[in-house]
Amino acid sequence: MKNRILQPALLCAAALFAMAAQADAGHEHGGVHATAHAHDADTPYGRPGDAAKAQRTVRIVMSDTMRFDPATITVRRGETVRFVAANGGRVEHEFVLGSAASLKAHAEEMRAMPDMQHADPGAVRVAAGASGEIVWQFTKAGSFEFACLIPGHFEAGMVGKVVVR
Repeated sequence: MKNRILQPALLCAAALFAMAAQADAGHEHGGVHATAHAHDADTPYGRPGDAAKAQRTVRIVMSDTMRFDPATITVRRGETVRFVAANGGRVEHEFVLGSAASLKAHAEEMRAMPDMQHADPGAVRVAAGASGEIVWQFTKAGSFEFACLIPGHFEAGMVGKVVVR
């Protein structure tokens, strides 16, 4: 009788664990996860770029006033850009590329799991006083965004715009 009750309970627990692990692929709480995120493929705002083919470097300064400088960047469709995200503040900041909708949804996830680290080529977390970089190819024209998704930063307006012509 015990096995008849225990076996379905174990199967249910295993299924729930598997679903949770799959839903969280690309992130880790408290560390960097080795699994690739959706940024490994084409996205509406482009794809990871080849560093050897970067056509220019754009330096973006992140500050504790919850702003990026510059806040707007214009690129050409097809251009590969090396972004150097320099943290000029005293707290950690992030530079995450995305669409307005994807960044808003991701910011909500970050509020629920504040220790989440990004493990994809479209995002970099930078310690105070340090720099990080992303190489990105913009394959489609349009207006896209970048943001800091650390809880409170996005809500304070730490968002910028990439205009692809």
